[in-house]
Amino acid sequence: MKKKIIIKSAELFLNLGFKSVTMDDIATEMGISKKTIYQYFETKTKLIEATAIYKFECISESIDDIFTLDANPIEELFKIKEFITNYMSNQKKSPEFQLKKYYPRIHTILRQKQFEVMQSCVIDNLNRGISAGLYRDNLNVEFISRIYFSSMGALKDDEIFPINQFTLKELLDHYLEYHLRGICTPLGLNLLNKKNTIINYK
Repeated sequence: MKKKIIIKSAELFLNLGFKSVTMDDIATEMGISKKTIYQYFETKTKLIEATAIYKFECISESIDDIFTLDANPIEELFKIKEFITNYMSNQKKSPEFQLKKYYPRIHTILRQKQFEVMQSCVIDNLNRGISAGLYRDNLNVEFISRIYFSSMGALKDDEIFPINQFTLKELLDHYLEYHLRGICTPLGLNLLNKKNTIINYK
């Protein structure tokens, strides 16, 4: 039952917003009593924390699945970009913005988890790209992995990138191009240009 409550709550929170959805709303949607929810979660805040971590873990698992495909490092980043584009495009509300505004403690916990996972993934991607001769061998891997994380966070700031001026897909496309052209060797750039030709042709 606990898992079912988390899944249904996550659906409602992401579609309607963390502040808008009440415990009564969740109970009604599930056809259970509010008391049942409180047996598992003492407060709405604890439920929000559980749903935020649950969604984070789902995203992490999906990205891990991409890594198991053993694609080359450049292709891998394109696949991750496609996943993020599809995932975030389906969200009617910005969960990260809401957490930061209304539940800063949960936002801090989630951001730390995101940093740890993304740091590990990007460092791995960079090292494999260097070994394959696709990325320059003089890169400061630690620095670039942190810049990558910071920049991805900035893309979600609609004060910097207003949604009436930039679509999510445009931002991710431009950023990935910017990132790769800064780190690729001639061999990597050749692969990148071929990839872009295929995408543009489609």
